[in-house]
Amino acid sequence: MINTHDLEQLKQKGISESTITEQLGRFIKGFPFLNILRHASLEDGIKSLSEDESTLYHKEFEEAISKGLSTGKFVPASGAATRMFKDLYQYLENPQPIDTLESDSSIVQFIERLPDFSFFPLLEELMPNYDLSNDKLRKTRAEEIVKKTLSSEGLNYGNLPKGLIHFHTKSGEEKTAMEDQILEGVSYVKNADKSVKIHFTVSSGHHTLFLNKLEKIKENVEKENDVKLDITFSFQKPHTDTLAVTPDNEPFRDKEGELIFRPGGHGALLENLNDQEYDIIFIKNIDNIASAHLWEDTIKYKKALGGLLISIKDKSFDFLNKLDKDADDNLIKEIISFIKSELHLDLSPIIEGKGLAEQVAFLHKYLNRPIRLCGMVKNEGEPGGGPFWIKESSGIESLQILESSQFDAENPKHQEIIKKSTHFNPVDLVCYTKNYKGEKFNLLEYKDPDTGFISDKTFNGKPLKALELPGLWNGAMANWLTLFVEVPITTFDPVKTVNDLLKVRHLSE
Repeated sequence: MINTHDLEQLKQKGISESTITEQLGRFIKGFPFLNILRHASLEDGIKSLSEDESTLYHKEFEEAISKGLSTGKFVPASGAATRMFKDLYQYLENPQPIDTLESDSSIVQFIERLPDFSFFPLLEELMPNYDLSNDKLRKTRAEEIVKKTLSSEGLNYGNLPKGLIHFHTKSGEEKTAMEDQILEGVSYVKNADKSVKIHFTVSSGHHTLFLNKLEKIKENVEKENDVKLDITFSFQKPHTDTLAVTPDNEPFRDKEGELIFRPGGHGALLENLNDQEYDIIFIKNIDNIASAHLWEDTIKYKKALGGLLISIKDKSFDFLNKLDKDADDNLIKEIISFIKSELHLDLSPIIEGKGLAEQVAFLHKYLNRPIRLCGMVKNEGEPGGGPFWIKESSGIESLQILESSQFDAENPKHQEIIKKSTHFNPVDLVCYTKNYKGEKFNLLEYKDPDTGFISDKTFNGKPLKALELPGLWNGAMANWLTLFVEVPITTFDPVKTVNDLLKVRHLSE
């Protein structure tokens, strides 16, 4: 199945033969469904912050930063924008007169509201012979406008990553998603030394484009905001790629006989996250960013979540230090009470009947883990993961962010749980990845390998099966200390299609 030439290919990618054997086994046996108990809610697993609490934690965060706690932002940004322009590509396959199409169709909306996009002035520069402000003219030149938007002879958006698409306009200037993420970060990851540390994961093919854009904006951003930008980039690591297989679970090969590998999904970025040295790490997707004049709620809640994380971290560390010294029954009760009130979980039944030494060991292991606070918004029908309770093999209940594919479509209980869910995960995370002794956790030790995905794909028209690693904020963080916190919907502004940029929160003032 794996030959000598394959071993050389594996060596070049840094993938062991045992890893391939494990992946082939996954394709055969699949991934087990989790023991999903119920959805998390405000009464059961999701914390709601009062206005006073938000203000308190906001101040606590700023005080900690002023005292030298380091913070940074981690932005997965490697995705190409192709899917963002899917409807425009479909139009080019079969262009028709705009007036003959339904008024609510995506291409009609794109052409009619073209002046509302931040990149409209850039298109005007590329098409100086046309008055693009004229609605009737735009409709007659729709095909040409779409081509200028997507092709390398125009804006080249069809070949760029989302991070380099112009999302918004600020002070008369078009801003890419990367610029907006940096400018937003200035407001809550500015360290005591005025450094703003933001890490973008990008594809190697786009790295130079990101560097060129950064070089153009860096000096002005630093001068206008009195900061020192520390912007870094990394790529998904080759050894996190996964083997593709045929429908019969045999290694999939191209016509030259080479093994075909595929990116392991955003779960592969756990290794990139593991390389970050900040004390507190904010995680936010590249396409989740509003127009700058609407950032007030986002910044407020980012800082509040940061302060709450510090509070949870400080209490946990204090308990861990006490457990190391002279633990007694009163300390055990105090820790159980803390976990129940702050983390929504009653561990009393788990440790009941155990001796003091065993209780100390259990609680020490339970608390001594990476910590994540996950913002949750009310479910308004957006696709993606949500907050749920599961029962682990140990018998302990835990809060997890689960994707719809992790639910058994044939299990009525699972489907009922999904229907009752009230909140959605907007990928709004704040993390602490060092232990109570100041040492970095190895994040790879805290993932659940049983939470990957298998999906059907094609290669040159031939069907194949692809394996995705446990998602970064799903199974890759399954064994972290977790708290879910409700945040307002005004902090969630995803751009999945180009016409999402026409929504109110993406329009300039």
